[in-house]
Amino acid sequence: MTPDPVYATISIVIPCYNEAATLAHILGVVRAADTCGLAKEIIVVDDGSRDQSVAIARAAAAEHPEIKVIEHVQNQGKGAALRTGFEAASGDIVLIQDADLEYSPDDYPRLLKPFFAHRADVVYGSRFRSGSEARVLYYWHSV
Repeated sequence: MTPDPVYATISIVIPCYNEAATLAHILGVVRAADTCGLAKEIIVVDDGSRDQSVAIARAAAAEHPEIKVIEHVQNQGKGAALRTGFEAASGDIVLIQDADLEYSPDDYPRLLKPFFAHRADVVYGSRFRSGSEARVLYYWHSV
């Protein structure tokens, strides 16, 4: 799939809280993920972890310049970590990737496809739906 020239970069925001067990792995998988030719900016927002998550993220960032690490001194919750990541993002498209491997980076091309086809301004993935695309209907259209 060839990206539309409107899009050059993707910011992948990874909120992180005590994810030392999976963080190094997910960063490697995200770095290797197919983003359909878009340059990657990977933003890890550590939300006051008490394990080695910050050290793991910093070590990865020292080796890979596309990784940025932002730290919250104390835990503020996932929503705050996401807001911090969104504020730091400079990409044309912003994607959320959980650090615990709940969602697969293999799905990135399917998530990006509606953008490249100019069919969406926002795309939500769901673990409850099949792999097919569906347009979200307005509430009153459903009623």
